Amino acid sequence: MLIFLLGMMGSGKSTLGKELAEKLGYTFLDLDAVIEEREQRTIAQIFEQEGQERFRELEHEALQSIIANYSQAIVATGGGTPCFFDNMALMNAAGETIFLDVPPEILAERLSQSDLNLRPLLTGKTQSELISFLGKTLAERRQFYVQAKHLVAAPTYTSNALLALLRL
Repeated sequence: MLIFLLGMMGSGKSTLGKELAEKLGYTFLDLDAVIEEREQRTIAQIFEQEGQERFRELEHEALQSIIANYSQAIVATGGGTPCFFDNMALMNAAGETIFLDVPPEILAERLSQSDLNLRPLLTGKTQSELISFLGKTLAERRQFYVQAKHLVAAPTYTSNALLALLRL
């Protein structure tokens, strides 16, 4: 089974995905890491050199490759992955999709503890700008996120809660 974790950056997709993969004995894949490995450069470099549109094309190609080549994996998607091309329909057709719904204030708090310069969409933002940006972006993306088969609101989700949700 393929399990896709969806949500904003900072929602816990990678952390939770690694825990789930370990418990299930599945492969863990971070979509951004897959792209970086394929392209031999960072996401920030791709954005800087070719722009967001090209990044989204590479993201779509990587997603298609994962679906074609893996049968048991937990995939932490990028925050914008569901919003481009037919990615949401692809993921829903290929496996289980889980939207990790986290309020902008919690996202900003979590992200502030990391290097914002590693995230092209957040570079140079103050805390208040960060909360505003995350709130606006979440509102725009919600229409795609809610197409997931499962929705779990923070802070109630754990890997055990997701296993129970999926009946695994």
